[in-house]
Amino acid sequence: MNKLLLILLLPTLGFVSCKKKKLLTEQEVISVINRFDDGWQSKNLKEVDSVLAPAYIYFTQSGGVFSREGVVQTAGSPEYTLEKMQRSAIKVQLYDNTAIVSTRWQGKGVYRGRPFDEDQCCSMVIVKKNDRVEILSEHCTPIKSAAIFH
Repeated sequence: MNKLLLILLLPTLGFVSCKKKKLLTEQEVISVINRFDDGWQSKNLKEVDSVLAPAYIYFTQSGGVFSREGVVQTAGSPEYTLEKMQRSAIKVQLYDNTAIVSTRWQGKGVYRGRPFDEDQCCSMVIVKKNDRVEILSEHCTPIKSAAIFH
């Protein structure tokens, strides 16, 4: 009886362990970006934190880097307020469980006492690992009216 049970269970266990992982979809990418933006708009640090990969990094406009912790803290900081924000022109390029995303981000508010009115092109890297979709990196550049190279 034990041999029969073992013979019946082995193929089942093999099937479960060889189950194909679901690849990242465009809808999952858009969903994680929306959650990120909603977290910023509502100053919800937990929501912002929940969508960022542990190794997340933000590349600043001035060529520096901003840590994951810095981004999360800024999202909830009283020194940062958003009057309005909009993300548009989302273009997703999928490669296995990685997405390269181009977006346009427009926002108006105040940061550390200084008003800002930004219109930026942002690139994001989004990954899916163990069925969890996270933002790995982001870089935003101001959109200028006169193109320099392209």
